[in-house]
Amino acid sequence: MYLIDKGNNRISKLKKMTFSELKFRERDHLQEWIANNPGSLGEELLIIQKEFSGFSETKERLDLLALD
Repeated sequence: MYLIDKGNNRISKLKKMTFSELKFRERDHLQEWIANNPGSLGEELLIIQKEFSGFSETKERLDLLALD
């Protein structure tokens, strides 16, 4: 990925970094970004539940439940 400097007509390569290096956390950041802008995943989505854990035979949970 590159940073574009339109004023100087230049681009510079950005350093590749992980979410953990940037101090971003899945639940506190990524999940909230998607919940607030579900279209960021590339299609129209309707978020209907966050942190869904209502399954009968498992203790698993879904971070976000959406309809397309």
